[in-house]
Formats: sequence, C-alpha cells, structure tokens
Amino acid sequence: MIIGYTSGVYDLFHVGHVNLLRNAKAMCDKLVVGVTIDELVAYKGKSPVIPYHERIEVVRACRYVDVAIPQNNMDKAAAAKKNHASYLFVGDDWYETPKWQDHEKDLSEVSCKVIYFPYTKGVSSTLINKTLVSLRK
Repeated sequence: MIIGYTSGVYDLFHVGHVNLLRNAKAMCDKLVVGVTIDELVAYKGKSPVIPYHERIEVVRACRYVDVAIPQNNMDKAAAAKKNHASYLFVGDDWYETPKWQDHEKDLSEVSCKVIYFPYTKGVSSTLINKTLVSLRK
C-alpha cells in the first residue's frame, strides 16, 4: 500500500486545496492529511479565520482524504515516518526554497520523496481574506 502525506492550515478551504488533495490521492492508496493546529499557525504571526476543530472536519469531509490528523509541529520527516508515507505532497511554490531543500534532505533519510504539484494560480486563503476585508470597507 502506498501512503501519501500532506499538510496545511486549510483555512477558507478553496479549489487550490481541492486540486492538491485530488492530485495527491491519485498517486497513493491512502492519503493522510495533517491540519495545522491554531497554536502552530500563530508562530507565523497569523490566526486562522476558521478554528482548527472546524478546519479538520472540512478536510475530513473531502472525498480525497482518507485520514485527517492534527499537525502539531513543522517536522515533516517525523510526520512522514510516523504515518509510513512514501510521498509527501506540496505545492510547487515551495520548490527549491531553502526550507524545502532541507525538508527534502530530511525526508530522504526516512525514505519519503517530495512531490511538487502546480500551485493553483489566482487563489489562496490570504487572497480570499484580503478580498473579504476590502469588500467590507
């Protein structure tokens, strides 16, 4: 059985999230999705619009997701190892960034390959938030 893993905040769930999850599920038998807990989102100086307990239920409801779990830290290799993942899926907006070059090295040590999917242009939770703020003025 091929197990895949991906993670994210999944705030204001949108078609970009669906595209990533659909593509990921097409490459594995079981897709495990880590949903970032509110406390971990705060490390970026942000706070999600939708609370964690609701975001994880939205992710669980997506037909491409087999299991949704809390993402409590940023250790991608530990998550891949714990979930026996052969692949870790992420958007290509992270491709060749120093952070993800480090993640790739760490993941290779636990026999997990990073697969980059095309980032869905023109949509993001940040963009949706900015649009909503401007519409409410």
